[in-house]
Amino acid sequence: MSADTQTLDEAAVSAYLRDNLPGFDGLTAVTKFQGGQSNPTFLLETHSRKYVLRRKPPGVLLKSAHAVDREFRVQRALADTDVPVAKMHLLCEDDAVIGSAFYIMDHVPGRNFNQPSMDGVSVQDRGRIIDEMNRVLAALHEVDIDAVGLSDFGPVGNYFERQVGRWSKQYKASETEDIPAMNHLMEALVAECPEDDGQRRLVHGDYRLDNMIYDAQTTDCRAVLDWELSTIGHPFADLAAVIMQWQMPAGAEGRGMGGLDRAALGLPSDEEFIAAYCQRRGLKGIDHFGYYLAFNFFRMAAIIQGVHKRALDGNASNPERAMKLGQYVPVFAQHGVDSLKR
Repeated sequence: MSADTQTLDEAAVSAYLRDNLPGFDGLTAVTKFQGGQSNPTFLLETHSRKYVLRRKPPGVLLKSAHAVDREFRVQRALADTDVPVAKMHLLCEDDAVIGSAFYIMDHVPGRNFNQPSMDGVSVQDRGRIIDEMNRVLAALHEVDIDAVGLSDFGPVGNYFERQVGRWSKQYKASETEDIPAMNHLMEALVAECPEDDGQRRLVHGDYRLDNMIYDAQTTDCRAVLDWELSTIGHPFADLAAVIMQWQMPAGAEGRGMGGLDRAALGLPSDEEFIAAYCQRRGLKGIDHFGYYLAFNFFRMAAIIQGVHKRALDGNASNPERAMKLGQYVPVFAQHGVDSLKR
């Protein structure tokens, strides 16, 4: 049984796959992906092909967090839609196998862009890659949740009201210091919540360029990854999440577009991206966008606070990066407060 987030009990995994995965012909290598902060993820190489194992971290976890079973279900449901996802193989909910639940999916080869500046990519291809990101997002929000069996994947009612309540509780459960901007933001998001407009769609919850795999040769998306926060909710939360990320500084830390000459790089403005999304979905425009943006800054602040707390507790997936991320909680909170004024 694996005791931490950095290693995997290869013998236990191999025995389980031998009994449950058709065509499995033995492990030849196991490598941990270093990018993720939530659910530890490993590349499994066999004699004939590659798989990915994604698991819950061991130890005491926040309620409803790290839901690998939901990740597995939603990606399997999207297999025959216009939303590209990896093929799902197995879900193991027996903690006795490796210490926590996990699932097995195909490894999807291709390109992953950690930053929207996409160094080394041509001006033309940068624009096409971001437009493909836009296309996939619009396609996700047009998925017929009844047809794919996901109508019960999230409760009915005001999505933002529900999410603000949920993440406020998560934040309080992992709070390590008093942050006035975060306290103000939680109160303001409750007070200024828009009325429910009836849009009930599948949402990703963490839709970013670095959560996508693109074809190695073309600008086509091969798979959208990291579905832990997916649910049935409001599509504008996903759209605003993209714009939120772009407000961050450019570079490896912020992974945003702050300070970049977007036009020179072939990258769209926020307004152009939103307009393309609206055109694809047949929308005339979006009201209350400042609120949706503020909500995303708030949720990200709550998420990285949880990552920071796990680092302090000793069960973070990437402890060094988790400690560094914790410094950004007040920054995201203040961005959220500022966004409400837009």
